Amino acid sequence: MKKLTLSDYQALAEFRYQIRRFLHFSELVVKRAGLERGQYQLMLAIKGMPPGIRPRIRELATRMQIRHHSAVELVNRLEAGGFVHRQRARDDRREVLLGLTPKGERVLGELALHHHDELRLAGPELVNALRRVMRGGRDGIFADSAFSRKQLRKHA
Repeated sequence: MKKLTLSDYQALAEFRYQIRRFLHFSELVVKRAGLERGQYQLMLAIKGMPPGIRPRIRELATRMQIRHHSAVELVNRLEAGGFVHRQRARDDRREVLLGLTPKGERVLGELALHHHDELRLAGPELVNALRRVMRGGRDGIFADSAFSRKQLRKHA
């Protein structure tokens, strides 16, 4: 197993710091809009769903890496606030699809614009920090790690 150098630890610490800076910014902006972090993320996941994937609770929970019941609770609160709506699929009435209301579209648009602008400003530092981590070895510093991506999924 590869041993990490001081430089590797510093690179990891800097990368985590840059991520936390962005997340802190995000939490402040989202809170000012009267939402919780998860609510913004769920609305963004609905709007940014990849082509061919329908916006159902199961897919949103997977995309957000949260449990099904947590996604249901987020949707319930967003629906109560008038940000999202549920509707039956036309081709399969058993299927419930989620969508943004006009209010949800407006609020998400404002928040996403703030996030986009912040990423344009902070992005270069974040990218540089990630590059530093990736330079730690041929395939990155975790190439020989005991925790592979597959193993990490088991622990999630």
